[in-house]
Amino acid sequence: RQAVQGDMKHWPFKVINSGGKPKIEVEYRGEIKQFSAEEISSMVLLKMKETAEAYLGKKVTDAVITVPAYFNDSQRQATKDAGTISGMNVLRIINEPTAAAIAYGLDKKVGKERNVLIFDLGGGTFDVSILSIEDGIFEVKSTAGDTHLGGEDFDSRMVSHFVEEFKRKQKGKDLTSNKRAIRRLRTACERAKRT
Repeated sequence: RQAVQGDMKHWPFKVINSGGKPKIEVEYRGEIKQFSAEEISSMVLLKMKETAEAYLGKKVTDAVITVPAYFNDSQRQATKDAGTISGMNVLRIINEPTAAAIAYGLDKKVGKERNVLIFDLGGGTFDVSILSIEDGIFEVKSTAGDTHLGGEDFDSRMVSHFVEEFKRKQKGKDLTSNKRAIRRLRTACERAKRT
């Protein structure tokens, strides 16, 4: 809860209380609009549906949606609702580490029970899960992570490092007041991570 309060300072929208549920408030085409998390998620899912349809050249009606392993039942239901709002038939909600294991074909390697460590470092989060896989059945044994550690955090640390380097080499000149320079530096740091 405290982390969310801290994050809210950096968001370009307001979070309001609407009948006991959080909603985001934005100005869109000169009007103030309010959206629930499910509505925002459904917009993202709708865009993904359109992208898939354009790629496949046919309609997409069914979906399997992944969620972090630590999502509780109400978060899973909210995700399922978002899929329904976007016009899809949600066949199943599965854990992201399970999806990763399936993507790597770990469900095909049958035999005795195996424990697998799934390491998921994303743009803003870091998750580690231990799965037990036996005869194509996946069980999440444990999951842990940090919802505030990911690629963006690495970018920010790199930007801070190079701002200090620049200050040291350019006799105290501070880049932080120059938004354009900081944006260009952040882009360069993002690119550097990929090399």
